[in-house]
Amino acid sequence: SGLADGERARVWQAARDGVASVVIGTRSAVFLPFARPGLIVCDEEHDASYKQQDGFRYSARDVAVARAQRLDIPVILGSATPSLESLHNVRRGRYRLLSLPERTNAAPHPPFRIVDVRGQSIPGGLSMRLLGAIATHLDGGGQVLLFLNRRGFAPVLRCHDCGATSECRRCDARMTVHRRRARLICHHCGAERPVPVNCESCGGDALAPLGQGTERLEDTLRERFPGTGMVRIDRDTTRRKGAMETLLADMHEGRGGILIGTQMVAKGHDFPNLTLVGIIDADQGLYGVDFRAPERMAQLIVQVAGRAGRADKPGEVVIQTHHPDHPLLAQIAGGDYRRFADAALAEREAAALPPFAHMALIRAEAARPDPPQRFLEALRRLIERQGSADDTIDVLGPASAPMLRRQGRYRFQLLLQAPRRGSLQNLLGALLPELESIKDVRAVRWSIDVDPLELF
Repeated sequence: SGLADGERARVWQAARDGVASVVIGTRSAVFLPFARPGLIVCDEEHDASYKQQDGFRYSARDVAVARAQRLDIPVILGSATPSLESLHNVRRGRYRLLSLPERTNAAPHPPFRIVDVRGQSIPGGLSMRLLGAIATHLDGGGQVLLFLNRRGFAPVLRCHDCGATSECRRCDARMTVHRRRARLICHHCGAERPVPVNCESCGGDALAPLGQGTERLEDTLRERFPGTGMVRIDRDTTRRKGAMETLLADMHEGRGGILIGTQMVAKGHDFPNLTLVGIIDADQGLYGVDFRAPERMAQLIVQVAGRAGRADKPGEVVIQTHHPDHPLLAQIAGGDYRRFADAALAEREAAALPPFAHMALIRAEAARPDPPQRFLEALRRLIERQGSADDTIDVLGPASAPMLRRQGRYRFQLLLQAPRRGSLQNLLGALLPELESIKDVRAVRWSIDVDPLELF
């Protein structure tokens, strides 16, 4: 995706002409022509980034499976934390499971320690047990990875006098404090403005940043462990070309004793000297509005934990949480992702959720809230008028998206759910030609997302 147009054209021709025997690419590479196709590999197949979420919507993983089937060649979906859809296909006999239970170099799996932080003093977001573990591993010559999936200094700026918080003017979201740049930045639309000196609501000066971000965590660790090399990897530190490679080299060559990172450090990186992984806030994904939130959190924890003890030094994983009895944490505490996946699949089946059902999400947005609402209400009436021989299709909504306003546009959605994919496809096929007849169709930006990965 980072290639210039000329480079992209040369790669396309090399694949088409058979000059390139191996092609490595991001999701768009799945559409390349191949002179002699032999094998397709989707590494980290569970990753949500395989799904193109806007414009031309597609899942590169699913396209790869379909292409391999049509070309009659094998396709490998690789992951230490397979998606529930792939595991479901294994159960149905559509996929064959090839297990690799041994870690590279036969290294043992790191033990997990769940740290209950309720009622404890956690200066800078770090419990005393985690601080002690960091010191022990650094003294033993090991490196430490601290994972916090929240960049910036603090997720909220609040006025102590009136309680007002830093709200984005274009989204229904709070702006994040970035202290290094002295800016408030919205992580949804990219809007930014200077950090105010006085409250914009009451004029008071009692403004305080609340919560933890990677930037604040770095400051805390520099105070606690002076003289220890720090490496922070997030979107803010890797914007410049070559920055990521430089930061990774610092870790590999031992200049960084502590690595602080977001999900960018969760997979693919091999640090032989890294012996401790600390997960600062495991609670972020335990109670999300999306039914896939627990699956994503489990995958993230297992993937991050997999960075510890990959060589001859044993590893350890410390997870901080306010919910130590949460079943998700208990299921993955032994590093056994399959235990979690089996329980999650049973829950999905009981609730008739994917992969035991099929969904399509029809979204509509506009600069004002009324047009998308009217458009989706008319669309629902159109669906009801058309009727269907299969009455098992549920039509839910229209309803506002969990974040109603984003980038200055109001967003609403209509969810279609069916136990059989064929029923859903038949309905959509009949519906599409009729959409242009809806009065508000020109006043909104609409889309149909089949198998949506995000319901907001």
